[in-house]
Amino acid sequence: QVQLVESGGGLVQAGGSLRLSCAASGRTFSRYCMGWFRQAPGKEREFVAVITWSGVRRLYADSMKGRFTISRDNAKNTVYLQMNSLKPEDTAVYYCAAAPEMGRQAADFPSWGQGTQVTVSS
Repeated sequence: QVQLVESGGGLVQAGGSLRLSCAASGRTFSRYCMGWFRQAPGKEREFVAVITWSGVRRLYADSMKGRFTISRDNAKNTVYLQMNSLKPEDTAVYYCAAAPEMGRQAADFPSWGQGTQVTVSS
């Protein structure tokens, strides 16, 4: 498995931007599909985006399309989530996760980071 550490969360006003990073340890990072999920208080963990090992294919949840961009740098063992036009409803703990194949369900991802808090004020 790969170990993951997220960073970049914080407090931002509505309409603002944040870029989350997820650093992975392990020499096999480039073999994994990488995903971002989020979980708001009292809600289930929600799919945000996923990217294939090559970066060619990306999928997004409908509510994030056009606002969020997932990318990766295999040379740096890092995956990113650029979040623009943030809304108060985007407030959540954001997690990155690794999986051997593309998926949208949390159960598809065996490796998880500890999460980073994103708070969007109105």
